[in-house]
Amino acid sequence: MTNKNSDITNVIKNQRVTADQVAEAAGVSQSAVSRVYTPGASVSQKTKDKVKKAAKELGYRPNMLARSLITGQSRLIGLVVAHLENLFYADVIEKLSHALQSQGYHLLIFMAMNDKDSTLKVVDELLDYQVDGIITASLSLSSDLTDRCHTENIPVVMLNRLQDDDRLSGVSSDNFVGGRKVAEFFVKGNHKRIAHISGWTGSSTQRDREAGFLLGLQQSGQKLFAQAVGNYDRETAKQATIELFANKTETNRPDAVFVANDFMAFAVMDTLRYELGLRVPEDVSVVGYDDVAVASWESYSLTTVSQPAQRMADEVVSTLLEKIANPDSPPRRISIDGPLIVRNSAKKP
Repeated sequence: MTNKNSDITNVIKNQRVTADQVAEAAGVSQSAVSRVYTPGASVSQKTKDKVKKAAKELGYRPNMLARSLITGQSRLIGLVVAHLENLFYADVIEKLSHALQSQGYHLLIFMAMNDKDSTLKVVDELLDYQVDGIITASLSLSSDLTDRCHTENIPVVMLNRLQDDDRLSGVSSDNFVGGRKVAEFFVKGNHKRIAHISGWTGSSTQRDREAGFLLGLQQSGQKLFAQAVGNYDRETAKQATIELFANKTETNRPDAVFVANDFMAFAVMDTLRYELGLRVPEDVSVVGYDDVAVASWESYSLTTVSQPAQRMADEVVSTLLEKIANPDSPPRRISIDGPLIVRNSAKKP
């Protein structure tokens, strides 16, 4: 004698299992099945166990696309990111994904170049996927794109970037304060020829780090000795290092360099050591920004300003979900202070 579940399984073999069939097998209502697969819905553990057991036996999987048509929510968050080779973004994206999954959302990741046309194309594609919100990582949005997202009621939160647009929320480390901390650290270490290898000069992140760094030098009675652009790119950072240090006497080259992020700082250290024959930190101190995992490796032991990735990810998710739930809520602009992590790549005061 076969049981009820076996009979149902035989009948629907090779067919797509429906929620009604799961409800019949579990002995519950179809609405109970729906609640089990709706994040945050109220359902008893006993009902959940029965539905999950029946779903597993029947091979049922909820149709999230169909559900999104009914509810008007896809439960998808679009992430637009540039510079994914930077390990900071790999780390923070993992944290974003975990934080969103805990709230029943999932990330849809798109890569973009750091220019207007590329970002426009990618955001257009994301909007076609009916995402519930957009996170941009280290990218700027034009006023046209901001207008479109605003018109279509798609909230946007910027990660590691802030813009002077009162419609956009953003979460960043306090880049200005971080840059000033680096300057003060170099001055206390008795450095006299202090240089800067900058990132992409069009970003608010770079602008604020550099502004804080320059103010810190000025307040200590020093001026910037030299500067080159690394553009957040490893090869460009290498060439910037050669420009600042190659074929120069000790008194004509920097004795310290603030590099705008760790990704470039690793290239700077490698170039100094292995191509130019200089010692770090005996000949030149190097300080980065981000505090990615590799920075703590013995081969680099990089002194750097730490970006609080977990807190930044949590604030981005909190801000975005608040905007999804309450579209009229005011934008948030959050700057989070991060400590200077002192290791062995720079002379210690």
